[in-house]
Amino acid sequence: MHFDTLALRATHQPDPTTGAVVPPIYLSTTFARNETNELPAGYTYTRPNNPTREALEKALAALEGGAVGMAFSSGQAAAMTLFQALSPGDHVVLSADAYYGTPALLEQVFHPWGLTYTRVDMRNLDAVQQAIHGNTRVVWCETPSNPMLSITDLLTVSRLAHEAGAICVCDNTWATPVLQRPFDFNCDVVMHSTTKYLSGHSDVLGGALIFKRDTEFAQRIRLLQGLSGAVPSPFDCWLVSRGIKTLGVRIRAQTVTAQAVAEFLNGHYGVEKVHYPGLLNHPDRALIQQQMNAPGAMLSVQINGGAAEAIRFLGKLKLFTRATSLGGVESLIEHRASVEGPTSATPQNLLRLSIGLEHADDLIADLAQALAD
Repeated sequence: MHFDTLALRATHQPDPTTGAVVPPIYLSTTFARNETNELPAGYTYTRPNNPTREALEKALAALEGGAVGMAFSSGQAAAMTLFQALSPGDHVVLSADAYYGTPALLEQVFHPWGLTYTRVDMRNLDAVQQAIHGNTRVVWCETPSNPMLSITDLLTVSRLAHEAGAICVCDNTWATPVLQRPFDFNCDVVMHSTTKYLSGHSDVLGGALIFKRDTEFAQRIRLLQGLSGAVPSPFDCWLVSRGIKTLGVRIRAQTVTAQAVAEFLNGHYGVEKVHYPGLLNHPDRALIQQQMNAPGAMLSVQINGGAAEAIRFLGKLKLFTRATSLGGVESLIEHRASVEGPTSATPQNLLRLSIGLEHADDLIADLAQALAD
């Protein structure tokens, strides 16, 4: 099936009892046993399992082409549970340019616990190979990366991981299965912050892990998911499922606008550099064409000057909302280094843009007036 059909079929499950086209949200925290003390539908308590969450998890697995999906209360909760499934002394290889919360989690929580990690430029495949050790259990990719939009060769990196007995995890939040399916390139686990494009309306917090196969490692994470309780509420699951129905049409429309915005900014006298996979001068263009269906709706721009000039430009914008996060229907912009804090390696003049569903001409006009002297 085409993606739009798959997205609707995966989330469209009429209620078998009433025939309701939109199934109910099962808010109950507990489920009754029958006269013989059995659980008729297999549900016991909403922390380990819930019908609304189970429906979302099946949909997530279908969208990515995986065997098992698991929903969490946030993207960070998903990442944390995966790392919890490892053991002290294990080693993780992590992309140098990645969502800042992932290395923060490893450094501040899991490194004191005994997990070690190495950050590496994933574009340098020799460096990736050298970073993988005998105790490496996970190679964590993020492509396109946050916030520099560099591209990781998933097929090669997954091969390097497998040769060492490790698994390859891909954070697919920015691309989503509309633009990229990591399992097609032999990745083992796909991670999402469902807060972003999958829900798509900036009104729900959530995360997900999808497994290509139902392995012992996947079962371990399912156990931890229930024991830790880092699960989304039934209502949050319903909101993500609702967002998935329009995922394809939203991202295609946002991508068209992002391409126009990137082309306007690229070469503008007030701009030092634009980072966007759809530009002809992107250094990873050949890999993008091989690995992605389209360049997506995220871009970063470096304003001529430093942090002061970038923030001054931010203050002049009228249509872009100055806020963190991404993937919603409204266009957002942020000074990324400010969000990441004093240890940030992001250029001080870099702004990250999440393009929404406003008309391209209006967004470009807003950027033009803010760039004007």
